[in-house]
Amino acid sequence: MFEIPEWPCFLGAPGASGLIRSSPEDFQVEEIPRVLPQGEGSHLWLWVEKRSANTDWVARELARVLQCSHRDVGYAGLKDRHALTRQWFSVPHTDTTRENLQAGVLQINDIEGVRLLEYQSHNRKLKRGTLDGNRFRLKIRSFAGNPIDLQHRLEQIQARGVPNYFGPQRFGHDGRNVRQGYSLLKSGKRLARNKRSIYLSAIRSYMFNQVLAQRVRLGNWDRIIDGDLAMLDGSQSIFPCEMPDTEIEDRCSRHDIHPTGPLPGEAGTQPTALAAKLEMEVLQGSPELVDLLVSKRVKASRRALRLYPAELEWSLQEDMFDLAFVLPAGTYATTVLRELLVYSAAN
Repeated sequence: MFEIPEWPCFLGAPGASGLIRSSPEDFQVEEIPRVLPQGEGSHLWLWVEKRSANTDWVARELARVLQCSHRDVGYAGLKDRHALTRQWFSVPHTDTTRENLQAGVLQINDIEGVRLLEYQSHNRKLKRGTLDGNRFRLKIRSFAGNPIDLQHRLEQIQARGVPNYFGPQRFGHDGRNVRQGYSLLKSGKRLARNKRSIYLSAIRSYMFNQVLAQRVRLGNWDRIIDGDLAMLDGSQSIFPCEMPDTEIEDRCSRHDIHPTGPLPGEAGTQPTALAAKLEMEVLQGSPELVDLLVSKRVKASRRALRLYPAELEWSLQEDMFDLAFVLPAGTYATTVLRELLVYSAAN
């Protein structure tokens, strides 16, 4: 029930293979903040490098070292544990915290896998989602494949982007978050808020990926079709497109706008015409999931079907493949990787 399939790649299944995460330094992620600290205010923002460390665990360790409450530590987003990452945290700017920070820089650096790079005052706590994206630098070892095919795929991605699938980490081991989440939520069992959120997000992500996979099979995942809801690049603003004209097609080809797919729930703006027909055919395949989301009062929204990796750079030297790109918040580096090669992780 609700098995996680191998969703199709837009260029077909890749023939190349490689090994990722041989060490944390092979998978580097740097947060691109939406705002930067201004140098004064009631909060201290900490620019932290962490190695093989969970974001929430680092937040708890910072609270311990700086003697503040864990819930008062802010961060914009969760970063990979099995990686070398850099991101901002915030803590209350009190006399006690300031003294602890000045006296405890070495203590912070003694937190396993953590290094404090910089700190500045700011007038607000850092809130979840306050980031524009992430910069990735990946090293794929033991690469085996046709360099000409790899070059072709990279050029196609540079021109067209990739299908904006949610990554496998969204669904838990073997898709457990969807199956277990449905059973627990359907039973009415009381769940912790974070567990409830994880399960509902996994179910919506699964339904979105199913719709996107069908658009990939039909070859229209990266263009506007009749009745689509288009999303402005870099925003969540959507608008309806009926019988797209040459202007709409041109804006889509320039990545100014993107076709969208459903994050199902109650209410929300719906597509029409062909786009609505395609979505309905897929969503009717799992009506119990849609009904559950509505019953839990989850608000419907939209997500771009296409993901464009900016500043794409690569090099291949024998069996070492280096890849760098920038992605918007809420998207996955593995979604880009899966279009290039079949990868396995060292951990």
